[in-house]
Amino acid sequence: MAIVELTAENFNDVAEKNPILIIDFWAPWCGPCRQFAPIYEETAGEYPDIAFGKVNTEEQQDIAGYFNIQSIPTVMIIREGVIVFSQPGMLPKEGLKDVIEQVKALDMDEVRAEIAKEEEANK
Repeated sequence: MAIVELTAENFNDVAEKNPILIIDFWAPWCGPCRQFAPIYEETAGEYPDIAFGKVNTEEQQDIAGYFNIQSIPTVMIIREGVIVFSQPGMLPKEGLKDVIEQVKALDMDEVRAEIAKEEEANK
């Protein structure tokens, strides 16, 4: 699957149609973002069953604000509507692949139960 440029218009649609969505928050002026781009693109090519998207934080400030992006690049992974990973900074290719494999192995029923337990404790 090709990398999708995520915008306010298509974000929800892409997120809802793909069980796993990996997002690269970036900006054109960001040196580390430009260094990370080929790693992200290569990795995307190795996982055709997963959606990869990019959010240009300069053009899509509403999305960046919604996800409280403080520094770029930031990699975020949403699985079945739940943010299961978010980390600022550049990841090496093997690190990104390792995180993807961990996300694929998650038991989402367990994740949702843990979230419900935390929400209940915070009431």
